Amino acid sequence: MATLVQKISIYVIPTLLAIILHEVSHGWVADRLGDSTARYSGRLTLNPLAHIDLFGTVILPLILLITPGNFIFGYAKPVPINPYNLRNPKRDMIWVSLSGILTNLALAAVSAMFFRFVAAASPGSWSLVAIPLAMMLRVSVMINIILAVFNAIPIPPLDGSRVLAHLLPPEQAAVFSKLEPYGFIIILLLFFTGVIDFIWPIIGFFMGLFLGP
Repeated sequence: MATLVQKISIYVIPTLLAIILHEVSHGWVADRLGDSTARYSGRLTLNPLAHIDLFGTVILPLILLITPGNFIFGYAKPVPINPYNLRNPKRDMIWVSLSGILTNLALAAVSAMFFRFVAAASPGSWSLVAIPLAMMLRVSVMINIILAVFNAIPIPPLDGSRVLAHLLPPEQAAVFSKLEPYGFIIILLLFFTGVIDFIWPIIGFFMGLFLGP
């Protein structure tokens, strides 16, 4: 029980930051490109209460924490975006979609930088703070990389599907969009069949890139 409580305390802040900043970045980029829907909806805030989805932000990460393995995933309430308000909807929606992935990669890079600094510092009298902090920073690197790589998969409603939909010609994009209602089922099937395992070498590559061997 003590180990589980310790694990939750180390994971909760990095997980919340990764999920919330992912969504805020979508709204912020959309706002800069002409769509202020997220801003007027009060979603350009770091207040967790504005973003928490009971299942995606709380229940799902907790289930993954108490099950064997280190795969932690979650999501917040999607930020509302009206593509028709964007100055160039087809082009701008690509940047809005990519913003979440790029934000998670940036957070992973920043967390890795601070992790190296904390790990290299002399422990001394502040080891009680340094050790948990280093663990949280390492977890932050892992979670943000997982979110970035997973969201890059071109299956609705993941960010990669939004990018692909706006790169395809209109007719193909219309056909592709019909997968949206079945996206969650497709993702579950990929998990249960092991097809999704192709993401692990990619995640491992980025972990090595940011944290070293």
